[in-house]
Order: sequence, then structure tokens, then C-alpha cells
Amino acid sequence: MEVVKPVKRNVLLNPGPATTSDAVKYAQVIPDICPREQEFVDIMTRVRKDLVKVVHGDPEKYTSVIFTGSGTIVQDVLVNSLVPEGKKILVVNNGAYAARMVEIAQYYNIDCVDIQSSTTGLPDLAEVKKAIEEDKDIAVVAAVHHETGTGVLNPVKEIGRIAHDNDCIFIVDTISTYGLRPLDIEEENIDFLMSSAQKGLAAMTGASWTVGNIKAIEKSKTFPKRSYYCNLFMQYDFFNRVGEMHFTPPVQTIYALEQALKEYFEEGELNRWDRLQGCWNAIHKGLAEIGLDPVIDKEIQGKLVVTVKAPDDGNFDFATLHDYCFERGFTIYPGKMFGLKTFRLCNLGLINHKDIEDYFVTAKQAFKQMGYTLPIK
Repeated sequence: MEVVKPVKRNVLLNPGPATTSDAVKYAQVIPDICPREQEFVDIMTRVRKDLVKVVHGDPEKYTSVIFTGSGTIVQDVLVNSLVPEGKKILVVNNGAYAARMVEIAQYYNIDCVDIQSSTTGLPDLAEVKKAIEEDKDIAVVAAVHHETGTGVLNPVKEIGRIAHDNDCIFIVDTISTYGLRPLDIEEENIDFLMSSAQKGLAAMTGASWTVGNIKAIEKSKTFPKRSYYCNLFMQYDFFNRVGEMHFTPPVQTIYALEQALKEYFEEGELNRWDRLQGCWNAIHKGLAEIGLDPVIDKEIQGKLVVTVKAPDDGNFDFATLHDYCFERGFTIYPGKMFGLKTFRLCNLGLINHKDIEDYFVTAKQAFKQMGYTLPIK
């Protein structure tokens, strides 16, 4: 019986999961093991240390805490675990993933100051500063580093400085920048960041984590326990005492994550970033050849997601474009901007500029089938 089959390579230009290496895929094919065995505990220990290392965290000051679930689970964990009784969280909200943190706070009946701004631009730092300074009940400030729904890169270092000047904890959704853009948790004024295996590290879906300040985690022990499964201190404490996750971990996913971390360090932070910037440049070049424009100004893009303005006529049909490309090994994704007809092209995984060029060869044929003469005028 053939146990391991050759795996067809698809180029995923959606916002996650990302294209993975064969080695990451095959890392999941392991002898059955109980996750309470010391062998697996040792793997978890190595992985947790490496997750801190990716963002240049001092292991005496920062630790990683892993949960089973998608990236949203870590948003849930940090929002529900780090706000003291009677205090508030302020969310810098200029996109769908910041809005999700607002929703999480509301679900737990945590007072939330929702600082909304346009999804196509940067937040107003003066407004953020004024709101924090005028409300001394704000204990936590939250923002998204890179809004995956649009491609906007937010000024988290500046927001973090404002938060710290007012004695607030700063939590940042770095799910679509961790392992992609160079990121230093200390330099960016971040107390807690979050990520997920299937995004920047190009591993497998099912494990997500925070890298956070140890003293702040330990202080949260006395905060309200708003969730049993998604409590930060409980998971951290169990890791420290036992070396394991409190509840059953995604065993095979952890093996894949370990392999993905090896590949990350082998490629190198700067080499990876150079490769991904090459992909981003190739996306913009291909769009120009078709006659399409990005929605977000290039100057504020994170160089990982491009939201594309779709043709506003009767010929364009996203499903037609998607299906034509999907049948030929390329996955694209619809936009997440209300009131605008858009789609997204993302360069998050183990892809290169040649993959992007090949995608545009296919996309051009799809546009021609929809009746367009290229470039579109």
C-alpha cells in the first residue's frame, strides 16, 4: 500500500492558509504518540522557545503560549484575559480584524472604546492619544499590525508608545506579519502579539499562539476568568508546571510547526522578506499589465496583501476568475471591503516571484474569456 503520495503543489494567493513545503506536509506523518509523553513535551518546549526567537524576544521577559485553534482564538484569549475588573479596552479599528476584537470584547461584556477610522487609510494617532489620556479606565490598547482584509500596515510602534505612556498594556494582532516581515517585539512597543501556524510560518492550520510579557501574564492571574478554555494564565501556568498544553494539543500540527520553524531559520528573516517583497512587486506589475489598480495606496501597504479594485462593469465575475485560476493551481480570494467590488492577492507562503508571474499568465486568459481586451482601459 502506498502510504505517502506525491502532493500536487498549489499556489495559494488567499490570505491563509498559505502554500507549504512538502517537508512541512510530510512532518505530520509520524508514529502515533500520546501528547503527554516526554518526547512530545520536549518538542513543545523547543517550539515555544523558537516562537519567541522569531520576534527577537528576550526569553527572560517574554514567553509563548500556544492554543489549539485558528488565529481568532488568540484574539479571544488576549481580549478576555488581560482586562482587569472594571477596566476598559480601546481598539484601534480600521478593518475587519480589529472589528473582530471589538466584537469579542462586547461578547464578554467588557467595556470597549472603539476608535473607528477608514479601512483604506491609517488611524488618527492624535485621536487615539486623546481617547486614552481622557479615560483613565482604559487598561488595554489593541490594534492590528497588518489588516489582512485590506493590506494596510498600521503604525503599531507609535500606538504602542502612546499606550505605554499611559500605563496601558498593548496587544497586537500580528497574524499576517509574524514570520513574514521582520518584527522585533521590544522595538515595536508590543506587550502581546499573536499569530497562527498557517499564515507566516507556512505550517498547518490548528495551532495559534501569543508571544507576551511574562510579568503581565502573571499579573492577569487575579483578573476575571471569563473563559475556561481560552484563559491565558491557566494555559501559561500549565505549560510552566507540566510542560504541556492544558488540554489535548493538535499533535500532528505541532510536528509540522516545528518543521516550518526550521525552514524559517534556514531561510533567514531578511532573505524571506526579500523574497516576499519580490512577490509583492510582481503582483503590482501584473496588475498594471491587466489594467487593474490597488485600492490601498502602495505607501501604506504591508507588502503582503493587495486589495484589487475589480472592473465595475457587467463583464467581470469573480467566480469565473476564481474558478478558471483554481482549475490551474492558483487560489485567489474575494475582497473584504463593504461597498466596493474587490478581490485580494496575497503573498504569505512559500511562493516566489515566478509563481506570481505564472498566475498572471493564467489570470490574463481568464480576463480575455470574460470578454476583456488587455490592458483594460
